Amino acid sequence: MIKRLKPQSEFGRNVLTLMTGTTIAQAIPVAISPILTRMYSPEDFGLLALFVAVTSIFGSVANGRYELAIMLPKKDEDAINIFALGFIITTSLSLILLALVVLFNDYFTKFLNNDDISLWLYFVPLTVFFSGIYNILSYFNNRKKQYKDLATSIIIKSIVTAIIQLSIGFLKGGVVGLISGQIVSQFFANTTLLLNIIRDKLLVSKISKVKIVALAKRYKDFPKYTMWAALANTSSLHLTNILIGSFYGGATIGYYFLVQKVLSMPTTLIGRSISGVFFQHATKIKNSNQNVMELFVVTLKKLVIISALFYIPLYFFIEDMFVFVFGSDWIQAAVYAQLILPLLMVQFIVSPLTKINHIYLKNKNSMLWQFGLMFLYIVILLVAHNLGIEFESILVLFSIIITAYYLFHLYLLYFYIKRYGVVSTPPYSEK
Repeated sequence: MIKRLKPQSEFGRNVLTLMTGTTIAQAIPVAISPILTRMYSPEDFGLLALFVAVTSIFGSVANGRYELAIMLPKKDEDAINIFALGFIITTSLSLILLALVVLFNDYFTKFLNNDDISLWLYFVPLTVFFSGIYNILSYFNNRKKQYKDLATSIIIKSIVTAIIQLSIGFLKGGVVGLISGQIVSQFFANTTLLLNIIRDKLLVSKISKVKIVALAKRYKDFPKYTMWAALANTSSLHLTNILIGSFYGGATIGYYFLVQKVLSMPTTLIGRSISGVFFQHATKIKNSNQNVMELFVVTLKKLVIISALFYIPLYFFIEDMFVFVFGSDWIQAAVYAQLILPLLMVQFIVSPLTKINHIYLKNKNSMLWQFGLMFLYIVILLVAHNLGIEFESILVLFSIIITAYYLFHLYLLYFYIKRYGVVSTPPYSEK
């Protein structure tokens, strides 16, 4: 009976594996959130949001986005050299950030308009390094279909984060526990995935300077276009958070950060799992000179159904849920959550399918679209703030305008497949 309930297709089984691991990983922070919101203040969460914003912006481009190219070559020898390339870029960027933080700490502290962030800026380079390494490790393990290990790494990261945040929170107040948990947990998650690579000594031995340089040139569109697209995408969220904290104070960004953390759970839980497996299967189909339209449509339908089942009922009882789970001090976060639910629903549907941009090498178009997204977020926020519009009204504007923009992107993805559905020869010939 149990076997009948399991997905019969490889795609479904792989999604279930990642989703199961992510479910457990997400259940842990959800379970401890009621404790954390009573242990840490909205201002503490605001400082965490600021730290996460800075590290996420740099972490998103730590590899020059070469991690996406790990999936594309037919040979594992090429993939391991792209992995090495990503490691070199990540290490270099982290060292540059360390030098900048040491030299200009006071300047950055004033720019961020938060004196408490000064000490934690010194931990930004280390966090960016861990984040960049995790990205290339994840894609290489995805290529090798090590879905169980990917799921395990996510669970370990969540467990370590919870232990540190709770234990330090009990011992002393302030934001130390929140940020320390973020940093240390990444180290343990990386260690789990790294073992799968260093065990294959023969493959590691094939890393060469000549290959690294050649592959850097072959896949140059990723740093040329996709890196900037990723930077714009991350900035649209995290640079917006920095501005919100600067304009409306630490408590406001603390409330908003909690909303993002809680309501992004479906995207992390299901969306990323579907996205990773969709990327692997769609790339395989496309490399076989077949059309991925059928997989695209099936995946889209699944995402629409899942999002409707989660977000629509949530809209009607989210305020009571926030007060019951997080405490009466967080009622304002519930108000914010209800206002942006429509946007989050559409993001959940569209985001996993954006891998089409990379599969069909529409990197330049993806970059332009992401910069448009960042532009809309920042302009809406700046104009509304200068006009004295309340933050709640800004969230309404986000939901209306950004939702329409995401739906336009979905149309573009469909258009790419319809027009470039079958490619007679791969864009990059294997040598």
